[in-house]
Amino acid sequence: MDISLPATPACEAARGIVRRLRGEGYEAFFVGGCVRDLVRGVVPEEFDIVTAARPDRIVFLFPHTVPVGAQFGVVLVVEGGRRFEVATYRTDEAYLDGRRPSGVAFATLEEDVRRRDFTMNGLVLDPETGRVIDLVGGLADIGCRLIRTIGDPLRRFGEDRLRMLRAARFAANLGFSVEERTLEAMRECAPAIGEVSAERIREEMTKLLSRGGARRGMELLWHTGLLGEILPEAEKMIGVDQPPAFHPEGDVWEHTLRMLALLGEGGAADPRLAWGVLFHDLGKALTRSEDEKGIHFYGHVQKGEELAGEILERLRFSRADRETVLALIRHHMRFMSVERMRPNRLKRFLRMDDFPLHLELHRLDCLASHGDLSSYDFCVRKLAEIPEEVLRPPRLVTGDDLVAAGYSPGPLFGRILRAVEDAQLNGEIATHDEAMRWVGERWGEASRKDGGC
Repeated sequence: MDISLPATPACEAARGIVRRLRGEGYEAFFVGGCVRDLVRGVVPEEFDIVTAARPDRIVFLFPHTVPVGAQFGVVLVVEGGRRFEVATYRTDEAYLDGRRPSGVAFATLEEDVRRRDFTMNGLVLDPETGRVIDLVGGLADIGCRLIRTIGDPLRRFGEDRLRMLRAARFAANLGFSVEERTLEAMRECAPAIGEVSAERIREEMTKLLSRGGARRGMELLWHTGLLGEILPEAEKMIGVDQPPAFHPEGDVWEHTLRMLALLGEGGAADPRLAWGVLFHDLGKALTRSEDEKGIHFYGHVQKGEELAGEILERLRFSRADRETVLALIRHHMRFMSVERMRPNRLKRFLRMDDFPLHLELHRLDCLASHGDLSSYDFCVRKLAEIPEEVLRPPRLVTGDDLVAAGYSPGPLFGRILRAVEDAQLNGEIATHDEAMRWVGERWGEASRKDGGC
């Protein structure tokens, strides 16, 4: 099979690396995901290169390199401001920890290909001729939209347990199915996924959730037993039924899956939103109750935030990402009362950090259940109607103003300043003088003596 290469800067830079290596007498080809994508008609953003040149020669030939894995035959070559992974043909020595080989031995192109994970990622491309070299049946499997390990799946998953999650992620993102033997091996090896570091699991799960097909991927994790191993808290949502008037779609798990399916309609999504979708109703499994009035989930937001916080810590998310995801959970029920909010509360709500993510979570929440978008439409309308300077007006009173007026610094300061801003947001005051008179009328001389403590 021959294919045409795109004339993108990344592709041209990668071709330049291959030409340089070949000019020095070394075989060199494109390999892996970039070839898979080109065969599928997708323009890759990254290009990996495989070569007969040893790492020391790669470092010698290129002025800008990063020997990130030179002991394993991998060097990053920097060209045109981009990094390209250039790897020496190699075979892997024994895997002792289910994560990485104990060492490598330099080898031939065919030996290198046959150590890789899936047939679709075992294709090699000559960037000068456009010829695809297929030593493992990858072209046929791409044609059938099939994920199949190269060789024995139990062996491949024993070498690197993360490959099980990669199979689920590829199935999700590419819309492929997993070949039956490979699927059975995933089920058999699922309990060993705990050998993989939290960081690697987090990265694969983030790609699965945010790059399209998240529902497909999560269902695959469940059916193989991987979900219960890495996110047992999420698995508990299965079978938790909900009030049919608000959730005609079914249980909490089905509701979450529908949101994930909608999330993928526009392609890639913000990873923080994707995790927020997965976790927003996490607490329902532990808070469900039922009485003569129906089904209830009292406190599910607080419980969900607690559980999600534990998971995000376990998967070693950054503090910033943890805070954003937890905020999505904490505030997702506030949209129910948004049309009844006083102006100050509404404006504070609309200007909340990352509000577009909160708004999109609410939209997906509604579409995956009752379908009523009235609160969503209300927020969109108010955001369009309220000028930025009204939503975020300049501060009328500062702490220095209060000190100058005779108030002693203390806990009361914060309450006064917030109350002033609330009055400003409600349209009760509009100038500094009005604000100071307003403060004097409410806190008076007594508060000035001791700060109101």
